[in-house]
Parts: sequence; structure tokens; C-alpha cells
Amino acid sequence: MKPTPVRRILWVIAILVALCALMAGLAQAQTSAHTPGQPAQAIQLTDDRGRTVTLPRPPQRIVSLLPSLTETICALDQCHRMVGVDRYSNWPEAVTRLPQVGGGLDPNIEAIVALRPDVVVMATSSRASARLEALGLTVVALEPKSHADVQRVMGKLGQLLAVPDAQRVWRHIDAAVEAAAQSVPTASRGARVYFEVNRGPYGAGPSSFIGETLTRLGARNILPATLGPFPKLNPEFVVRADPDLVMISARSIEGLAERPG
Repeated sequence: MKPTPVRRILWVIAILVALCALMAGLAQAQTSAHTPGQPAQAIQLTDDRGRTVTLPRPPQRIVSLLPSLTETICALDQCHRMVGVDRYSNWPEAVTRLPQVGGGLDPNIEAIVALRPDVVVMATSSRASARLEALGLTVVALEPKSHADVQRVMGKLGQLLAVPDAQRVWRHIDAAVEAAAQSVPTASRGARVYFEVNRGPYGAGPSSFIGETLTRLGARNILPATLGPFPKLNPEFVVRADPDLVMISARSIEGLAERPG
């Protein structure tokens, strides 16, 4: 008796889940283990400040001070190596149980030092790197702003963590964006969009990774490219631009309806 289509689908899903679990386990084993009796391979990379960073082995204790770096490390199946994060890192849920060490621009230096990290990953815009390095900590500064940056930073973190084929995550992201673009109804293409990053208000410009994603989805950004990737705006600018759609993060939506205009 031939199985029903539903059963076939369930079998395929079960096989895919098993394969994904196997691949994740293999990736973790490859990145966290080395041949007994042989020293771990030294890591050397150049961060976004142009500084060459050398570590005797892949870091096992990481503090992340930028949510995008936190999420990328977890996407590479290395969440278990993090021992602390900034106050804004809240995904995946596992990182919410880690010690919080302040913000990327105002980190708690003493709390970071107490965690004894092998490396601290942070944004290039943070001024805390000099203080941390003066205390003997290793800092890797990376800051993804565009799609090209996301792909590059993915590779850098893969190099730092000794994760083979880190770009597989980027290929998955790229394919997902392309699939989403194909699903946008024709009538919705060309919609004028304002994407608010936070309540500054700071918006996502065309040259940011968010702006580039909107472009790929067929939307038109109300912000001109001349303002940069994440400009701080006068609220009147948004009101006068009168976008067809306002997009905003869940943590920033409180009080939006009460704003003037």
C-alpha cells in the first residue's frame, strides 16, 4: 500500500530535521575539537579598524557588545561560547540568560573583565575598545551596515571561530530575501517606506542593509542616500514625506501613535 501524500510529507520533514541536527552536530564537533596531542591552530585576522588580531586558539569565552554580532555568532551555531552580551542582545532567547554588561557605547568595563573573555567583539563606533585593550583584553571590532558588510563580517567571525563554510549562513539569508522579493504582490511594489531603527528617531537609509533589503523587495525608501545609512531625523521630515508604510521594531513602537503628526 502506497503511503498517502500527507505521510510522505511527514517523512520528508522528519528526514530533513534529522539531517539538520546531524549537520549542526558535525559543525560543532569540527569547530570545538582538534586532534588529541596536537595544539589548536592559532587565529589571525584583520578587523574593521584595520588592526591585525592574533589569538593562540579559537576563542571559547566571548563577550559580544553588538546585537548583530551576537546573532551572527549564534547563527554559526556557536552561542555556547558566549559568556556575556550587551543589554540590547535579545535573540535567540538563549542569550537573554547571559550576563548583560551594558550597552555597546557605554559598556560596564569591570563586568566584562570579570567574565575573563578570550575576546570581546564590538562595533567600530564604540570608544570602549582602547580601555579594554589597555586592560589586556583582545578586541575584534566589526560593524555590518550593508549586505556586503554582513557577508564580509560573517566570513570574519567564521575565521575567528574556526567555523568552516561560514558563508552558508549568508547564502541562506540571500536566498530567503530573494524568495520574499518574489512573493511581494505587484500592486505593493514601489510603496514609499519609512523604516525607523529607534526612537531617536533614527531611520534606515538606502545604503544600510535594511535599506538594501527594502530595495530588493521593490520598496522605495523616503530617505535620500545623501543622509547616510542610519541618519538621525527631524520628525517633521517623516510627516512631510508622508510614507505609504511605516516600519518600526517592536521595542520602539510604544508611544508611536501619540507622537505629533
